[in-house]
Amino acid sequence: MDPVLTGLVGIVLLLLLFTLNMPVSFAMAFVGFTGFGYLVSWEAAVSLLIRDIFAQLSSYPLNVIVLFVLMGSFAFASGMSSRLYESAYKIAGKMPAGLAVATILACSGFAAICGSTAATVATIGRVALPEMRRFGYNHRLATGCIASAGVIGILIPPSTIFIVYGILTEQSIGSLFAAGIVPGVVLTLFFVLTVFFIAFKNKEIAPSGKATTIGEKLKALWRIADIFLLFGLSIGGLFLGWYSPNQAAGVGAAGALLIGLAHRQLTWQKFINASKEGLRTACMIMMLIAGASVFGKFMAVTTIPAQLSTWVSGLPLPSMGIMALICVMFFVGGCFLDAMALIMLTIPIIYPVVLDLNYDPVWFGVVIVLTSQIAVVTPPVGVNVYVTKGIVPNVPIAAIFRGTFPFLVAMFILLVFVLIFPGLILWLPNLLAA
Repeated sequence: MDPVLTGLVGIVLLLLLFTLNMPVSFAMAFVGFTGFGYLVSWEAAVSLLIRDIFAQLSSYPLNVIVLFVLMGSFAFASGMSSRLYESAYKIAGKMPAGLAVATILACSGFAAICGSTAATVATIGRVALPEMRRFGYNHRLATGCIASAGVIGILIPPSTIFIVYGILTEQSIGSLFAAGIVPGVVLTLFFVLTVFFIAFKNKEIAPSGKATTIGEKLKALWRIADIFLLFGLSIGGLFLGWYSPNQAAGVGAAGALLIGLAHRQLTWQKFINASKEGLRTACMIMMLIAGASVFGKFMAVTTIPAQLSTWVSGLPLPSMGIMALICVMFFVGGCFLDAMALIMLTIPIIYPVVLDLNYDPVWFGVVIVLTSQIAVVTPPVGVNVYVTKGIVPNVPIAAIFRGTFPFLVAMFILLVFVLIFPGLILWLPNLLAA
């Protein structure tokens, strides 16, 4: 069979295995192993499978994933989310839609120590949703705000998807982290403006919270000073070149552990559970990388990436038009696949096209992460929506999806800005590299 046709059959088989609920990592490894064995030799396929899985699981650079995931687990177990929300509420509670603003700010803060959309939604949602319901917030606004604000977690470092993208494309993780800060802050601002606009149109669906004095606001800031210190030592030290990504992740994990002990929140049982959950998540990500590596080798021998790059370069479209098509592909794919799996599946195919078009790989990383994350609040998958539904099972899933629509508009506006003005993404990484 022709290599290209074999590659297409492999992709169809992979999608079929996804629909049968086979774990993504195993599906990619199986298809990659089978296809490589068919096109090259079964002895080479066995050697490839063993070598790639061992290489990924024993890779020193991949330790950064384990440690940053562990940092997020310790942060959750240490009650940082509750302190963040309470402080944000005291600072922003009296504003129009103050509780919704506090929720968005808390999501941004927790994102800086977690790096996971679903974890951010689950953590902040458990604290924020009961409060917003107690103050009479419309359930559509409350749930839509929670589900959407979790997206910020994947842009503000440390982001596990940025780490995986950097490993797959051999780009600097520090540069990717720096590139995610500005769009993360801008998206936070856009979300705040969105809830202001909603509250201005109908004050009854988003009542203001309690008024607080300047002293109470300063005290609230002081309560979360250790969280800012943790972010500054871990991510700030990485940007300043004090230590490598692995060392930054180690500082973050150790810092989150010490903060939990200092606040007497991290009990022995919580420590065990957080460690287990962190390692389970890290192992899942590492197996995804191993499976994607095997599948990527199969794609390489099919010559599909090279031929696709040649075909796309010859299209009668400007380069921005081609990038728009790639964004549409990632958005549609993100509606059906987890963002991590989608990026691992498509990067071996799409990345050569991006290089051929002379786009900056760091900028492209932010574009596809943002595009695929928009899909986590859109049907039919909408991972963040289903996590929110799990917190408030009595709210219809359709109402939560409708609640995310205004925030989807804000996300699409940011995506357009990022596409038109790449300097918005690249100025901070370039500044830190200078």
